[in-house]
Amino acid sequence: MSETIDRAWHDHRPYLVNLAYQMLGDVGEAEDVAQEAFLRLSRTGPDEIYDVRGWLTVVASRLCLDQVRSARARRESPGDPSALDVGGVLSASREPDPADRVTLDDEVHDALLEVLRRLSPAERVAFVLHDVFQVPFDTVAQTVGRPVGTCRQLARRARAKIEAASPRVTAVATGEHREVTARFIDACATGDLEALTAVLDPEVWGVGVVLADPPPPPQINHGRDAVARNLLLYLGRGATLVSGPAGEPVVLGYSGRQLFVIVVLTVRDGLVLKIEATADPSAL
Repeated sequence: MSETIDRAWHDHRPYLVNLAYQMLGDVGEAEDVAQEAFLRLSRTGPDEIYDVRGWLTVVASRLCLDQVRSARARRESPGDPSALDVGGVLSASREPDPADRVTLDDEVHDALLEVLRRLSPAERVAFVLHDVFQVPFDTVAQTVGRPVGTCRQLARRARAKIEAASPRVTAVATGEHREVTARFIDACATGDLEALTAVLDPEVWGVGVVLADPPPPPQINHGRDAVARNLLLYLGRGATLVSGPAGEPVVLGYSGRQLFVIVVLTVRDGLVLKIEATADPSAL
């Protein structure tokens, strides 16, 4: 890859994978979409594109929209909407019994799919682009091929469906949480200690729980420097990081396309005050 492509890959891949994951609910498919978007970028000539991140956003979103429409056409049954319980799955304080749980990956994936199945393909793309990633509606319209006014209605309907499915999701899906979570992911994924420290509150503390039998004592860190360095030790070595379903203040860490850690963030005044991590070492 050219130097420009290398820089774009470093700067924008974590964002693009996260974007695609919010629409598809599968980290492997999200990584494939990001890969295809960068391949198209290399064929187009990035030096001729004014806004590379915006261009990648549109391309990846269109790829996701096509995939969602195809999957929706193939699916015979939408599943049982009453089974939705995202709030119960994404909690670091919840410790599944290793004897009867399947995997963290199965639980989170199923919960996200239940959220996404509430939405039509166009609603899903409009909601994720605008509400989760703050993409302007004119860009959303360009992506889904519909007027701006229609895209506003799509996002509004998606919001209503998600709120009906799980009020807890809507309650935490504030713009502040989304922005902080995105900065947190970018800093960890790129190994940027300075950027990660900047998103942490001076009084930040973190606790890590390992799912094992017997479980080891929780690991606790206090202060920006200790917390940031510990996070990069575990999350900054090639892990794929995405945010939780529909704006949850949660970060999911994948290794080899298998979920190995769930990180729940507590945000105060635009900074991360508390970090609760639940790790599954069997996934590594």
